[in-house]
Amino acid sequence: MSQRDNLKRLLAPRHLAFIGGRSMARALKRCAEGGYAGELWLVNPQHAELEGVPCVASIAELPCGPDAVFIATNKELTVQAVAELAAKGAGGAICYASGFAETGAEGEALQAQLLEAAGDMALLGPNCYGLLDYLHGAALWPVAHGGQLVEKGVAVLTQSGNFAYNLSMSDRSLPVAYMASVGNQAQMGVAELMDVLLDEPRVTAIGLHLEGLKNVPGFAKAAHKALEKGIPIIALKTGVSQIGAELALSHTSSLAGSDALYDALFDRLGVIRVSGPVSFVETLKAAACGHLPAGPSLAAMACSGGDAGLIADYAERNGLSLPPLDDKQRSELVQVLPNYANIVNPLDFTTAIWGDREALDSMLDSVLRSPADAALLVLDYPDEASGERPQCDLLLELYCAALARHGKSGFVASAFPELLPASARERLHAQGVAALQGVEDGLAAWGRIAHYQQRRTALLARGESALTPICPQALSDNGQLLDEWQAKQALSAFGLPLPQGQLSTPQHAVETAQALGYPLVLKVVSADLPHKTEAGGVALNLGNAEALQTALDSMRDSVKRYAPDVAFDQVLLERMAPAPLAELIVGIKRENGFGLALVLGAGGILVELLKDSRSLLLPTTDAAIREALLSLRSAPLLQGFRGRPAVDLDALVQAIRAVADYACEHAEQLLELDVNPLLVNAQGAVAVDALIRLGQPATQC
Repeated sequence: MSQRDNLKRLLAPRHLAFIGGRSMARALKRCAEGGYAGELWLVNPQHAELEGVPCVASIAELPCGPDAVFIATNKELTVQAVAELAAKGAGGAICYASGFAETGAEGEALQAQLLEAAGDMALLGPNCYGLLDYLHGAALWPVAHGGQLVEKGVAVLTQSGNFAYNLSMSDRSLPVAYMASVGNQAQMGVAELMDVLLDEPRVTAIGLHLEGLKNVPGFAKAAHKALEKGIPIIALKTGVSQIGAELALSHTSSLAGSDALYDALFDRLGVIRVSGPVSFVETLKAAACGHLPAGPSLAAMACSGGDAGLIADYAERNGLSLPPLDDKQRSELVQVLPNYANIVNPLDFTTAIWGDREALDSMLDSVLRSPADAALLVLDYPDEASGERPQCDLLLELYCAALARHGKSGFVASAFPELLPASARERLHAQGVAALQGVEDGLAAWGRIAHYQQRRTALLARGESALTPICPQALSDNGQLLDEWQAKQALSAFGLPLPQGQLSTPQHAVETAQALGYPLVLKVVSADLPHKTEAGGVALNLGNAEALQTALDSMRDSVKRYAPDVAFDQVLLERMAPAPLAELIVGIKRENGFGLALVLGAGGILVELLKDSRSLLLPTTDAAIREALLSLRSAPLLQGFRGRPAVDLDALVQAIRAVADYACEHAEQLLELDVNPLLVNAQGAVAVDALIRLGQPATQC
């Protein structure tokens, strides 16, 4: 069997084996108590039984190769056990032990032995807590956990075992189908798990708690598959700070990478990025039922004006619209609600009809007869001693039934997180209604999911998500810088428009200029002088031969003072470009092992001042380039700011496309590329400066 087939066995096991001591006996018993129906074996060569569980003396004595195994031995014995399991025909194994690649060179060598021993057997870890499978009750896990069997739910993949443990114990009622701690991702990592989990129809969303990615192209392919299927991916990415990135590297030997490039990757693939554990869980809950809203409009209800005000504020903050009630809805609600009720959307239906089944049903039917994409009810449960919980239960029962009658997706949010008890949450989730804790977090979570649907359609149409990102390897040196003429000619071959120009010498410059025509720009040309302006190596708007000769004499002296070792033997003469409507910088950023990114931003002197840029991983599409340009803060300059003409956006996109095409063609050796500035106006675009640095691929071991 292939590793992928064996991973499927690991995720839907017919039999489980645990290798280790008393803690593994207890883990086996938790599986039996948790509803696992398949065969269970405990392997221990030193005991006939542990904790009342009979032991099998060796892997060789197992009746067959188990579909899934948890190995809780030291690192050396783990390698041995993996080899024996592979020989036995096991499906997959979780390697709990640490001391592998996360510890340095010696650990990397041991991890290589582990992979060789595994062969085609699926391997999770090492240095991981394991796998909780709540679809089948298979808890390949070393300690207690707080989950329970579900019929469908989300899959959570994390590089932190403690995060997984705490999430399983959290009082949030997140329906979890799978939870995997991936550890070092030596063989099966986030990408491979996502790919197989997306084939399980009972997985409704995927949550990722990431420190870094090992396999960017594989992740991109899996995320595109999720986008096509409409399965949201929610990511909590740590390692944003420098110290956080260093911790991630030392923890799991994963690539932290540039956070801007992770943003570019997630944006390209429709991955919903969240900022913390609460937003992570609540957004997953909003998606867990699998009935995603078609758009961002809401029909909202609360039993107090204060709660209605919160809805209005947080809806606006999260881009959720509240369509007004129509005349028929208002006339119906006037018949049911007291005259002090505020009959708008969001509706304050007051407590006057509290516990009145007929009035509540009538109110719900009127509100839900709305063109809104989804519905919201804000409800806080009082303390059980109040005796008022039955009325809350009644409202939830009627709300769920009304949603079903009207074919509308919906959710419930409490104003205070702790005032939506577990019993209510479980009842709502059983009806396919998200139970979100805290109106602020709840509306933010719903907003993310509602906008995902719209974003998904646009991304699939844009076509970029289907392209596999280039994942460049390290280069062996600092590379060689091309001079400006060489750089421009290289990019011109891919279609980058340049000013009319000619390479010349100081001795023949006046003659060359006569053929080109004035006004001209004069530049010194040398690969050893990348920053020409500081050296006095640029002269603009030269109107005649006398001005040109004066500039040549001045430039010769200035360059000699600034860089005595640089020869003044080549100059570039170009026709002076007309005044632009905007200046852009177009560059390439190389992140070894992660991606090659096209960076677009405000250029010229505004580069450092505005820090206004967008990154696109390569390869990319014209549609993605256009969208990135129009998302810049300086985009109004491209669109006819204050009555000025708009730039030729099609020509600008094609100029940027030339840079992207060059970078893709030379990805194996491109270290650095900048076109700054790229001048744009109503007639087109022209690159007046360019820098390219090329290196040599590192020698492969």
